[in-house]
Amino acid sequence: MSATTHHHSPQGEIGKGHKKVIFASSLGTVFEWYDFYLYGSLAAIIAKQFFSGVNETTGFIFALLAFAAGFAVRPFGAAFFGSLGDRIGRKYTFLVTIVLMGTSTFLVGILPSYATIGIAAPIILIALRLAQGLALGGEYGGAATYVAEHAPDGKRGLYTSFIQTTATLGLFLSLLVILACRLTLGTEAFEAWGWRIPFLVSIVLLGISVWIRLQLSESPLFQQMKSEGKGSKQPFRDSIKGGNLRLMLLVLLGATAGQAVVWYGGQFYSLFFLTQALKVDGTTANLLIAAALVLGTPFFIVFGWLSDKIGRKKIILVGCALAALTYFPIFKGLTHFANPAIEEARQSAPATVHADPNTCSFQFDPIGKKVFTNSCDVAAAALAKAGVPYEIVPVPAGSVARISIGGTDVEAYDAAGLSKDEVKSKADAFTKLLKSTLGAAGYPEKADPARINIPATLFLLWVLVIYVTMVYGPIAAYLVELFPTRIRYTSMSLPYHIGNGWFGGFLPTISFALVATTGNMYFGLWYPIAIAVMTVVIGGLFLHETKDVDISK
Repeated sequence: MSATTHHHSPQGEIGKGHKKVIFASSLGTVFEWYDFYLYGSLAAIIAKQFFSGVNETTGFIFALLAFAAGFAVRPFGAAFFGSLGDRIGRKYTFLVTIVLMGTSTFLVGILPSYATIGIAAPIILIALRLAQGLALGGEYGGAATYVAEHAPDGKRGLYTSFIQTTATLGLFLSLLVILACRLTLGTEAFEAWGWRIPFLVSIVLLGISVWIRLQLSESPLFQQMKSEGKGSKQPFRDSIKGGNLRLMLLVLLGATAGQAVVWYGGQFYSLFFLTQALKVDGTTANLLIAAALVLGTPFFIVFGWLSDKIGRKKIILVGCALAALTYFPIFKGLTHFANPAIEEARQSAPATVHADPNTCSFQFDPIGKKVFTNSCDVAAAALAKAGVPYEIVPVPAGSVARISIGGTDVEAYDAAGLSKDEVKSKADAFTKLLKSTLGAAGYPEKADPARINIPATLFLLWVLVIYVTMVYGPIAAYLVELFPTRIRYTSMSLPYHIGNGWFGGFLPTISFALVATTGNMYFGLWYPIAIAVMTVVIGGLFLHETKDVDISK
């Protein structure tokens, strides 16, 4: 009996040995995601530690970009490690990626801050993020390929869905460790030095993961392919040839890009929205997201199993379509239930910026060097920082911008040509007056915990996670089944990591800048909605269903 028949008979079941290696593969992947998500969960604190030489808004955007730096290089990790995995095997590639990831994470935990070593701190931090991104780029494709190549026909969706839970479980584990440290140490100690503990703990996880990975046996399909001499000598070059390149592009635009923005929208942008726009305190926001993840995670398995019955493609595309149709009402609902005072104040005393629109900049400053001095930018930045939605009302050129809240006006100032002391004096007076005016109009500085409707907020966050499980649960099986064994690791990793690394990873940065520029707290949602719609159209027209294909070829 051939290896193919043995492992892929329709009635075949995975034995204890194979279940063990699938569990081991999944557990190792949980730890990699834990390492990667620590940074995203602690972006605001890391901004203070490593980007303290720049202003607060720029520092936050800079920190988000450093977060995205790990995503930007993921396709390069996919190309390098994918090629390695297709040449020398899935097992050995696993070991390299886990060591690279774990070491980089540990080093973040011992990296001196900006106050200690200056500009070297953010430079080294971003270098470590790049190393993490490279490692993760090689990890996911290997895990999905490895598990799918062990699974029997008719059960690939179910078995690979366990790998799909690992990213959410890794995020959940990171939130859990952060919450435990925050509650044990107190906010002040945690923000000063305690934030390092979750990074340092990763050295223990690294030891466990390496031990687990050493227990793995090689994929049976890879062994069969090598024994028959059918492997690719240059998997990357073979992946970007003609028809396969076209297929990879279609998979990127018609599957993984939409999956990525729904995934990051539901798990990351929702957290940023709660803490940055709605001013819900970090602990409450993290607990709400963690609870939504606990309630939603079983549905990765449900939709993976369902994809074996009715197909992968339709579940993924329906998830994208539902997200595109309902994101606006869901996020407006979050405002209504998590911080109703913003909604009430906006109705009773709407905020407007009266300014010459030609002087208003797109406030996206990734390197922290640009100085926004005109009065429109001063006014817009102050309102964005306060989490107050606003509209810009055009006035004649040359006018100094003013903020109108209800019936009260607060005049901004032009900082160009003023000395540092004069700017500070004007800024202090402006900030004080704006703060008191916003307070009198009912705009809250923070969400009132007593007014947060926990069940309704949690339900909306859970719905967002359900969309995540629909697009992500079946995607591993779908990608594995689209490409041949000899170049599978490389071919599926590239569109996956370009989709998730670039389209998904940059979602918080792009959406945050869109909101800061327009004053519309929901305007950032147009980015994930547009990408999800594109995926529904392209995937619907050009990609085929794969659930019954023979992956041994």
